[in-house]
Amino acid sequence: MTHYGFLSTFPPTRCGLATFTQSLSDALVRPHDEGTIVRVLDEPEERGPHDPRVRSRVRTELIAGDSLSTLRATLALNSCDVAIVQHEYGIYGGPDGDQVLDVLAALTVPAIVVLHTVLVTPTPHQREVLIEVCRRAAVVVVMTTRARDNLAAIYSVDLARVHVVPHGVQHVALRGPKPHTGRRVVTWGLLSPGKGIEWGIRAMAQLTDLTPDVEYVVAGQTHPKVLAHAGESYRTMLAGLADDLGVGSSVQIDGRYLDAPELAELIASADVVLLPYDSVDQATSGVLAEAVAAGVPVVATAFPHAVELLSSGAGTVVPHKNPDATARALREIITGTSVADRMREAALRETNETTWSAVADRYRAVTARLAAGRAA
Repeated sequence: MTHYGFLSTFPPTRCGLATFTQSLSDALVRPHDEGTIVRVLDEPEERGPHDPRVRSRVRTELIAGDSLSTLRATLALNSCDVAIVQHEYGIYGGPDGDQVLDVLAALTVPAIVVLHTVLVTPTPHQREVLIEVCRRAAVVVVMTTRARDNLAAIYSVDLARVHVVPHGVQHVALRGPKPHTGRRVVTWGLLSPGKGIEWGIRAMAQLTDLTPDVEYVVAGQTHPKVLAHAGESYRTMLAGLADDLGVGSSVQIDGRYLDAPELAELIASADVVLLPYDSVDQATSGVLAEAVAAGVPVVATAFPHAVELLSSGAGTVVPHKNPDATARALREIITGTSVADRMREAALRETNETTWSAVADRYRAVTARLAAGRAA
């Protein structure tokens, strides 16, 4: 039996890291294993009832800026055989999330740290934090070779301890788009400035000559942290932009948080998934991984994960903040059946080793090597 510990945001929190950790723990913790979740929160929340379908249980919380919760988190993780720590600057307390360093420093069990962001131009303190996070880790996991290379070039991390393990995806049988009227471009995920939706809307304004019409569906709640300090100003701006450009009737901004079946249905209805992100540093994207797994052609800006994952032909990479290039790429896919078919075939090749069960096997192998090293 292996007792896995996880330090991360976790449902009912709605964010990419929470979804990632739940999927990883579900795949990794087998019936004879045990899973302990230390849930990362900005402030205390009442703990809801445990979902019996989830094998891992939330034992305690790490609260931003709370030293007592740091102690409780460390004790819970030290009761495990290995701690799997998700790292993103914005989820932990302290400047650039440096609260996580207190936890890592107090661990007596090996830590596998999963890096979701590897900044190309970090501030001095961001660089110091990530260097120390990697120094404290027994193993560092990144999801692209580009992120691995950046760790060596920018952060001087010893690559002997760095493993590239792809972002997991649900097992989705590849299929053609679900029949619907018109043509559909889809973007989904928590909404916030930086997602670049405005560039997608501007691209849509260049496709109004196509028949049947092209519909752009943007699905997802506003990110809770954005909602807390800026309300729905970004969503309101997007709706206003669509109206100003004369495409208000063909741009649907759906503010619901879609559950797994609803999301699967949306993806199945898409002719193209559009990821017009502003970030040039985004090392991983679960939305991108799921789109490729579903066999839907992708148009994405040139963030690192997209450049690497789409290089096999599963989609097209376009320059950032460039609606003209985005519109041309969308037009080519929407009007060219053979283009879309080639992308689906390429996606099938990409997906074989990225299901959550296959990814969990990679983490299991890393854990086994760590256990063998400790025993020796």
